[in-house]
Amino acid sequence: MGMVVEMVDKKGPHFPDPLKSPDDGQYAKVLCKDVDVAAELDYVYKAITLTRKKLDGRVPLIGFCGAPWTLFCYMVEGGGTKLFIESKKWIYRYPDETCAMLQKISEICVEYLALQVQAGAQMIQVFDSWAGELSPTTFKKFSEPYLAYIAQKLPSRLKEMGLDIVPMIVFPKGANQSLDSACNLGYNVVGLDWLVDPVDAVKIRGDRKIVFQGNADPGVLYGSKESISETVKHMVEGFGGGKGGWIANLGHGITPFVKPDDLKFYLEEIQRLTSK
Repeated sequence: MGMVVEMVDKKGPHFPDPLKSPDDGQYAKVLCKDVDVAAELDYVYKAITLTRKKLDGRVPLIGFCGAPWTLFCYMVEGGGTKLFIESKKWIYRYPDETCAMLQKISEICVEYLALQVQAGAQMIQVFDSWAGELSPTTFKKFSEPYLAYIAQKLPSRLKEMGLDIVPMIVFPKGANQSLDSACNLGYNVVGLDWLVDPVDAVKIRGDRKIVFQGNADPGVLYGSKESISETVKHMVEGFGGGKGGWIANLGHGITPFVKPDDLKFYLEEIQRLTSK
């Protein structure tokens, strides 16, 4: 999209020149840029194809992208943040301009994901890592429409490219107050963080044919085997015993310094408790 992004060790993505306001000059250039997604991100697709080949069918390959709202936050904050001052400034001072940029990002995400599938991804996941910063009202305006756009447009784009439609996962982390809405976005799977009880999530889902993915606190892997077993037991029981409609997972990614043997034990406990 024309913005400089640096990967800073131990900090993650960094934008040295973030978007400051709709009239800062850069905003208009980014919004109007004609992005050749295939050319700009060719290295990603080559990596996916190579990975798919090396996996040789042992496990499926999942492609992913950041959600429009989360990507927008990086573009205006300049990187990770705890306060989201700039993001909130944009949605409350410049809502129309924010929505215009979110739409632009959404369109690029559709093409990016479609090309990942063409390269070999067998399923895709959209991570809205900062969805929890939005209230139910602002989630409906600045996240939900763009997540729904991706879910609606990606299948039709794949058909245009002569590709099979793949399952889609959405993970609006922290937006559990909007879980009911998330179940209506058009995705096959909704990821859950550890701040929602599985029993409550299942009640909210009702009879909708949505699969949940999650949702143990990654921090449990720092604990004892007894704690891991207790957490897994509560999760398995809450999702109905693992008999359908649920993909066992953590409520987010692996955190630093987790011992591989503790992760292995977590997975073994899931297998043990869901095989009964």
